[in-house]
Amino acid sequence: MRAGISTASLFLRKNNEECFSLFRELCVDCTEVFFTSFCEYFPSFASSMVKEQGDIFVNSVHTLTTNFEPQLYAVHPKIEKDSFDWLDKVLRSAQILGAKYYTFHGVARIKRSSAYNDFKLYGPRTQKIIEVCKRYGVSLAYENVEWSLYNHPGVFTSLKEYCPDLKGVLDIKQARISGYDYREYLTEMGGSIAHVHVSDVRADGKMCLPGKGTFDFGELIDRLQDVGFDGCVLIEAYAKDYGDILELKESYEFLQELLYKKS
Repeated sequence: MRAGISTASLFLRKNNEECFSLFRELCVDCTEVFFTSFCEYFPSFASSMVKEQGDIFVNSVHTLTTNFEPQLYAVHPKIEKDSFDWLDKVLRSAQILGAKYYTFHGVARIKRSSAYNDFKLYGPRTQKIIEVCKRYGVSLAYENVEWSLYNHPGVFTSLKEYCPDLKGVLDIKQARISGYDYREYLTEMGGSIAHVHVSDVRADGKMCLPGKGTFDFGELIDRLQDVGFDGCVLIEAYAKDYGDILELKESYEFLQELLYKKS
């Protein structure tokens, strides 16, 4: 396992085009690039980023979910075509950066009347998305998120019936927000976990950087090892959850040391 920091943690602090130089200053060599919006989905933007990348490993890319991901499941052919055109751009950008995974939220649970557990609909469409990802050497990784399709244990298992190659992203923050124990998601994803998003929480319930709160990261690592996970553990925090950017370096080093001791 290796530690890293998602560029999402730099939201409104640093732009993506500045992230690699910052990570070099912080001695961070692993990241997930969270593309902020449409202007960053174009391969030309990734090409400009890669000039500054050096030996920093980009494990995965992420997008702003509601820009086009829910529309990948649309039945209207024009909507479907436009959304898959954006998907192609993002995947080409992932390929340029050398990313192995696309962190995916997919459907947003906005309309209460929608049949969000109709996996006869969502399963085959997810497989279609996976096939497009494969053309670029990228694996689709569904993340557990409170307001998206995978917002409770059981969804991943149901999708897997239609999509045997589907990967998962374990987000311990989102598990807590959803009201489920992260262990349930971890057990369900099992050997299909692509990477993990981590943060911490204080005794008063406020989110903070790993190592600054009460979460038992030792147990998390043990459980990940039990299912054979050997990927990236990425800090994904909100910018308001820490002060100086140097705190990210401290948190990264906390995880690095813990992973080293557990290896």
